Amino acid sequence: MPIGFAAAVSALLALSVPIFVALCLPVIAFLATTTSTPPELVIQRLFSGVDKFPLMAIPFFILAGNLMASGGLSRRLTDLAVSLVGALPGGLAMTSVASSMFFSAISGSSPATVVAVGKIMLPAMTDAGYRKPFSIGLLMSAGSLGIVIPPSIFMIVYGAVTGVSIGALFLAGLGAGLIYGAVFMVMSMIYAWRVGLARGAAWSVSEILRNLKASAWGLAIPVIVLGGIYGGLFTPTEAAAVTVAYAAFVTMVIYRELDLKGLLAVLLESAVTTAQVMIVVAAASAFAWYLTTSGFSVAVQTLLSDIGDDPVKVLLVINVVVLLAGMVLDPNSIIIILVPFLFVLATSAGIDPVHLGVVLSVNAAIGMFTPPFGLNLFVASTLGITYRQAVIGSAPFILVALVALAVITYIPEVSLWLPSQVYQGIAGN
Repeated sequence: MPIGFAAAVSALLALSVPIFVALCLPVIAFLATTTSTPPELVIQRLFSGVDKFPLMAIPFFILAGNLMASGGLSRRLTDLAVSLVGALPGGLAMTSVASSMFFSAISGSSPATVVAVGKIMLPAMTDAGYRKPFSIGLLMSAGSLGIVIPPSIFMIVYGAVTGVSIGALFLAGLGAGLIYGAVFMVMSMIYAWRVGLARGAAWSVSEILRNLKASAWGLAIPVIVLGGIYGGLFTPTEAAAVTVAYAAFVTMVIYRELDLKGLLAVLLESAVTTAQVMIVVAAASAFAWYLTTSGFSVAVQTLLSDIGDDPVKVLLVINVVVLLAGMVLDPNSIIIILVPFLFVLATSAGIDPVHLGVVLSVNAAIGMFTPPFGLNLFVASTLGITYRQAVIGSAPFILVALVALAVITYIPEVSLWLPSQVYQGIAGN
């Protein structure tokens, strides 16, 4: 039965059936044909999968990110990034990375970051002499920072599933996100040097200050979110709600680039995006429940237990498994399907749960631009890029991202030092 069930799910995914259908349909079919459990129970599991308070942060962060993207913030952040790194070799490419890091710290969404930054930077990079495969590969890979840098929707779901502190995960994501973004900046400099691209205009303190002032309202969002959480003013979910109110005020009152008609469009777009995320979370929850009750999860845990408790070996296996899963599954499905197995395996080997969450988030980020089903490969089509061009462009960046993954995996202090200064019980204290 496990082989038949796995084959059914794989076949549906290969046929490009929507992921929530591919996860739920085999569960219903196997319950109806191989057990006495009523298939209607799947409906209950769907609702219980999303009936978790921390998950309420997801629609709020999605809405806040869309508000700021539509309200002119992405343009202001790009101008700031240009003034900060534009004078370096590969300045425009580094601007794309820096802009993605700024926007990721606001939206928490990888696809939103790719679109918001890509619409501005792809034409600029192409006009400046950057080859299109390199440009789109950089934008897709840098856009995946939205999964690693807080506020990360991936980390919220991971925290909801495992009970790990979301605040600690957010702090850990800061260190990991800096390393992950740095490798793309280094690659940009090397590319510009090899191709012989000219540097941008020299640094101007007055321009930096002007752009910093223009984008200050938006840059305050991460300060509000993280400061409020660690200052004990509100929970991550409440921080998300505060962020929405703040983002609406800035875009409609301060920047005045979003009117009521635009607000309605943003609300509709955010509702659709939220539905897409939450229906996958619900379906993956039902899927994970079936794996547990059918004994499939016990078999997998038994298989994984043969690996032993060597942290180096365990982390290597986890990376391989999640990287392969990321080729066909979205990040939230990866959490709910795989984390029940991987969490037990990792903690039994003495791996800190916060470190595990960061390692999984980087793996999921790489999966966002890994063929055949990396979501950013398809999101790139909104920038006028074909799927083939996106795949070709992603290849070198996957290799570079694996270097960052190795550093983050085997040097835990990169991500754990900061949360260990705030939270007790985290490795590094």
